[in-house]
Amino acid sequence: MSSETKALKPITNKLLWIFALGQFGWSLLSGVVSNWMVYYYTGTPDAKNPNTGLFASGITQDPILFKLTLFGLVLALGRIFDAVTDPLIAGWSDRCKYKSGRRVPFMRVMAIPFALCTIGLFTLPQTGSIVVNDTILFVLLMVFYLFMTMFCTPYNALIAELGDTQQHRINVSTYISFTFIVGQSISFMLPNLAGALEGAVGQQNSIRIAVAIMASIACFAMLFPAFYIKEREYIEGKPSDTKPFASLIKTFKNGQFRRFVYSDVIYFFALTLFQTGLAFYETKLMKIEDTWTFVLTATMTAVSVLLYPFVNILAKKIGKKKLIITGFFMYCVVFLITALCGEGLHFGFIVAVVAAVPMAILGILPQACVADIAELTRLETGEDRSGMFFAARTFAFKMGQALAMVVFTSVTVSGLESSYRTTAWIAFVTCMVGACIFFAFGEKKILGRIKELKGTDEI
Repeated sequence: MSSETKALKPITNKLLWIFALGQFGWSLLSGVVSNWMVYYYTGTPDAKNPNTGLFASGITQDPILFKLTLFGLVLALGRIFDAVTDPLIAGWSDRCKYKSGRRVPFMRVMAIPFALCTIGLFTLPQTGSIVVNDTILFVLLMVFYLFMTMFCTPYNALIAELGDTQQHRINVSTYISFTFIVGQSISFMLPNLAGALEGAVGQQNSIRIAVAIMASIACFAMLFPAFYIKEREYIEGKPSDTKPFASLIKTFKNGQFRRFVYSDVIYFFALTLFQTGLAFYETKLMKIEDTWTFVLTATMTAVSVLLYPFVNILAKKIGKKKLIITGFFMYCVVFLITALCGEGLHFGFIVAVVAAVPMAILGILPQACVADIAELTRLETGEDRSGMFFAARTFAFKMGQALAMVVFTSVTVSGLESSYRTTAWIAFVTCMVGACIFFAFGEKKILGRIKELKGTDEI
C-alpha cells in the first residue's frame, strides 16, 4: 500500500450525508423539469386546475409525425442527447488529472449554469413567434441535459469511490435516496409556491418566480458538498487510461452489468411513464386539484423515508436482489391501481402509500449494485472506471426514459381519460417484464468475488 493511500482520511457517515446534499440539489432541478414541463406546456385547463397547459399556446401542440408531438420529440431527443453525452463526460472525468480531484471540479463549475438553465426553460420561450419558442425550448432543453450530465456523472462516480466498503455503499445509497426523494417531493410544491405568489405577480410570473426560488435552493445544495469535500483527502483517484467509448464498450462487456442494465432500462421506462403522468393521473383520472399533488407526494415521501432503515438493514441481511425484485412487483401493483382507479382523493392516498414501498427499495439499492460491480472491476483489473459504470447505467436508462417520453406524449395527445389509463397499463406490463429479467442478476457471485480479492470479511 502506498504512502499516499495510507494518508487518506477515513470516510465517515457525516461526510456521506454532506455528499448527499448534492443529490437533493440536482433532483430538485430535475423534478421541476420532469414533473412540471409537460404539465405547463401541454394539456388544457379546467375549473379545478386552471394552470394546466398555461404556456401551451406558445409552442406547437399538434402532432407533426403520425401521433408524435413536437414537445414529446423534444423531450425524447433531450434524453437521448443526455444519454450520449454521459460516456463522454464519464470518460473525461475518469481520465482527468486536476489537483482538486477527478469529480468535484465538474460539480463546482456546473452547479450555477445548471440552475440558471432550469429557470430559463420556464422563462425564455415566451416570444410572439411559435417557431422561435419551439427553437428556444429545444436548445434550452439540450443545454439543460448537458449541464445535468456534467454535474451528475462525476457526482455519481463518487458513490462508488466514497463507498469503500459494502457498509458504506449501502449507507451512501440510502442517504442519496433520501435526499433525492426530498428534492423530488419539494419540486411538487411548485403549484403551491406559485399560488402564494400569484396575487402579487400574476399567474404566469408566479410560476417563473417559484422555479427561480427552487433553483436557487438547489444550486446552494449542489455547491456545498462540491466545496466542502476535498476529494484528494479521501480518494486516491488514479486516472484511467482508457478512452471514453472504449471504456463504455468494456463496461457493457461485463455480463453481470448487462443483466442489471436490461431490467434497469425497462424499469425506468415504466417509471418515467408513471412519473410524467402522475400530475395527470391525479387531476384527470382521480379529479384531484393540482395543489394536492404536494400533499400526496409528501405522504409518499414520509412513508418511504420511514421504510429506509428497514431497507438498509434487510439489504445487509437478505441481500439487495430479493428486495429489488420485490420492489419491481410492488410498482406493478401501483401501476395496476392507477390504471383501474376512479374519482376521489382516497385513490391518490392509496397510490401514495403503496408506491412508498418500491420507492424506498428501488431508490436505494440499484446504485449500490452498480457500485458493487465497479468495485469488483477495480479489484480485478486495477483500473478505476467508476464514472463509466454509472454513466453506462444512465446512458442505458435514459434511452428508456426517452422512449417513455415519446410514448406518453403520443398516447395522450387526445387528452382523453382513457389515454392516461393506457399509459398506466403500459407501465404495468413493462415493469413486470423488468422484474422477471432481474432474476438473472448474480449478486452473491459479485460479493463473494469481492471478498475473495480483498482477502477479508469486509466487502
